Amino acid sequence: MREIVLDTETTGFDPESGDRIVEIGAVELWNHVATGETYHVYINPERSMPEEAFGVHGIGPDLLESPRPAEKGEVTLKDKPVFAKVGQGFLDFIKDSKLLIHNASFDMKFLNAELRWMGLPQIPMDQALDTLAIARKRFPGSPASLDALCRRFNIDNTNRVLHGALLDSEILAEVYLELIGGRQPDFGLSSAASSGAGGQDDWRPTARPTPLASKITEEERSAHEAFVEKLGENALWTRA
Repeated sequence: MREIVLDTETTGFDPESGDRIVEIGAVELWNHVATGETYHVYINPERSMPEEAFGVHGIGPDLLESPRPAEKGEVTLKDKPVFAKVGQGFLDFIKDSKLLIHNASFDMKFLNAELRWMGLPQIPMDQALDTLAIARKRFPGSPASLDALCRRFNIDNTNRVLHGALLDSEILAEVYLELIGGRQPDFGLSSAASSGAGGQDDWRPTARPTPLASKITEEERSAHEAFVEKLGENALWTRA
């Protein structure tokens, strides 16, 4: 089973207001194991970016209307391809694989807007699996951000000083494996048990409404009682 862990970085919150994607990062999983295959691209959004975006994304100021000096570790976008140059390659990479995204509706909104503007096929929403929703269901009332989940699962995210799409995808891949039952393969037994109990982590088997009929014959029962009687009053079977 092929899955793609995906993250995007954008200039803002709403593509219909002119915001664009500036970075896509993706990690390939095969049967819940990272293959080493990744997809990563910086994208020229063809617009200026708000000042506050630099501290979040580590992206340089060359598209600002009033540029400031670039700082160490920033990525400039003026010489990067526009989405129209990478859109088909992105679709070729993900194919019809399930997309694992933290807050999937946000990324899908941007990806489908960019694809629509290019006249390319839209990605069906049911192709995406929202890890944020999984985390909120599993830990109701607890913080479910990527950083919070890293703390919960003891995943090292010290390199996550700036938000980068590929790094976030790599971290999310580890978080996802913990959310579905841990990093060690369990042949699906954990998920099967959960699904059979309504997905509750504290599920325990309940007593049968009708006890199973005994398969011991009366002859066997009498023989057992006679045997136990010979063992004396301290026999295990006679203790209360």
